[in-house]
Amino acid sequence: MRTYIVFDLEFTVLRKQQYSADIIEIGAVKLTDGEQGPVEVDRFQTYVKPERNKVITQHTTDFTGITQEQVDAAPTFRDAIDLFQQWIGEGTYYLCSWGPDDKQHFVRQCRDMKLDLIWLRNMNDLQLFYTKLQGNDASRRIGLSKALELAGFTFDGAQHRALDDAVNTARLFVKMFDQITLEHNNASEDPLYETKLVYSSVEEDDDDSNPFRHLASLFGNPK
Repeated sequence: MRTYIVFDLEFTVLRKQQYSADIIEIGAVKLTDGEQGPVEVDRFQTYVKPERNKVITQHTTDFTGITQEQVDAAPTFRDAIDLFQQWIGEGTYYLCSWGPDDKQHFVRQCRDMKLDLIWLRNMNDLQLFYTKLQGNDASRRIGLSKALELAGFTFDGAQHRALDDAVNTARLFVKMFDQITLEHNNASEDPLYETKLVYSSVEEDDDDSNPFRHLASLFGNPK
């Protein structure tokens, strides 16, 4: 039986982009094949102690709701990845996220810490699938909130929290499952690359679903 892991990450928010952001939360939903499509069987959530910038910024707390106390009490990235892999389990599984950034952060931080990438396999970008199903160009992706609205859902929980974002992404995954073909790949074979903003929002200017709009508002208008 196949396993589908729909996951989301939250990161430290840094004004000075020459520093690399730390992953500070992992949230995921585990699904398996049911008679009428994927069904949820478990959930995973852990905060992660930042190691590059141990004191998180107020911007980080404002954006994610995650506090210094929560990350101070959390496992290190290495231990969190061990817990995540144990929870994923054995057998064939697919790692699915909304957009490319979470994969890139996982790859970069694992490489920086000399952690094996072999477990980062069958990574699928659900945002790209959904955008194409709506007839949009891949360079103009649809934000999670807008996608939920188009699918007839309302966002359940708090935005920019890893588990809540993963739960809502999983709802879209189940809805589009019969219309997509999941990819087989392995991050250990990918070339080195840097995280980049690879899409623009297709939403209207007053729409809330692009997380980068929320993030930019924390810093005000650049001079």
